[in-house]
Amino acid sequence: MLARIARSSLKSRRVSALLTLLTIAVSVALLLAVERIRVETRNSFSSTISGTDLIVGARTGPVQLLLYSVFRIGDATNNIRYASYQEIAQHPQVAFAIPISLGDSHRGFRVIGTTSAYFEHFRFGDKRSLAFAQGAPFADLYDAVLGAEVAQELGYTLDQQIVIAHGTGRADIMRHDDKPFRIVGILARTGTPVDRSVHVSLEAIEAIHVDWQSGARLPGRMIDAQAARAMDLTPKAVTAVFVGLRSRMAAFSIQRQINEFRGEPLLAIMPGITLTQLWSLIGVAENALLLVAICVVIAGILGMVTALVTTLNERRREMAILRALGARPWHIGLLLVLEATLLSAVGALLGWLLLALAMLALAPWLASAYGLFIQPLAIVPRELLLVGAVVASGILAGLIPALMAYSRSLSDGLSIRV
Repeated sequence: MLARIARSSLKSRRVSALLTLLTIAVSVALLLAVERIRVETRNSFSSTISGTDLIVGARTGPVQLLLYSVFRIGDATNNIRYASYQEIAQHPQVAFAIPISLGDSHRGFRVIGTTSAYFEHFRFGDKRSLAFAQGAPFADLYDAVLGAEVAQELGYTLDQQIVIAHGTGRADIMRHDDKPFRIVGILARTGTPVDRSVHVSLEAIEAIHVDWQSGARLPGRMIDAQAARAMDLTPKAVTAVFVGLRSRMAAFSIQRQINEFRGEPLLAIMPGITLTQLWSLIGVAENALLLVAICVVIAGILGMVTALVTTLNERRREMAILRALGARPWHIGLLLVLEATLLSAVGALLGWLLLALAMLALAPWLASAYGLFIQPLAIVPRELLLVGAVVASGILAGLIPALMAYSRSLSDGLSIRV
């Protein structure tokens, strides 16, 4: 009976109730968004690469090397010589070495120059290997293998031709349109930046740049696709190398040898350790955002309490009638608690739905701009705890107007003070 009365009471004050629900919903959505992005960011980053013991690149910051080589965020400050890669690959302790070359794109998607070792040895998640949804690895000079997201978003199928552009911007202005590529494979979805990458051979990267210098086509020099085939396309440099060791016990020793490499300044990092450094850098920002979101939720709950308290004087006649019908003072207090519970619970549910809609809309942009793969409709246990905490806080906050109503119902009786 009290629950029905609480619903009817809120319905009679629908405007203020809806505004209170909206305030709670927005604050809960903000809180859950911060938590979802925090958790999904860590999960996405952690599952992007596995089975790789070292990542080698030009001398720079460890976090920067990790970001541009694995997550395709940012650009390399310099390349490393191909001869240096070959020397690392021939080390007795090295089981595999996967070179990658970055710097080109196709309609906003990164192009990765690599070798067949990429498809054989690259691992993600729980050491899962890459699989082909269609086709096979590149075999010809102008073959390309697409990530699942590239094929889906651009509607590509096997045997279609694509053109690579110079640079990593979304606008394909400086196009290598004289050397088109044929799609020969589409990788199965991985939930990592691999899905949003176009893969070609290292020799293909050399071929499309034989008549280019310093990021621009050489004037008066035009080498077509067939003429490029006859040239020496041995790579001169690569961006980074993923290294797998025969024994992980040798990781620190090999890392030190690479960092002291005499041929050129190199940096070798361990992905797991560098990822921990990344979390330590962004941990303060995470906590700050979470604190702000919690403050917004508190403000929403206080707004609900304010709305309930300000209506107490207007509802004295209603409470007196309930007392006349046999309601006890604790019934009046419980009525206010039930109203606060309904507002908190429905507001929290609306907040979760608002978050789901926002994530559905923003997920493609987050994946494209930041390489973050968010699951919009995922139910995270910690989020359920946060929602439960919000509802519990709303119930506790509802005790304030409930106690006020309880005391007034005791003093008012059937006589209404104006």
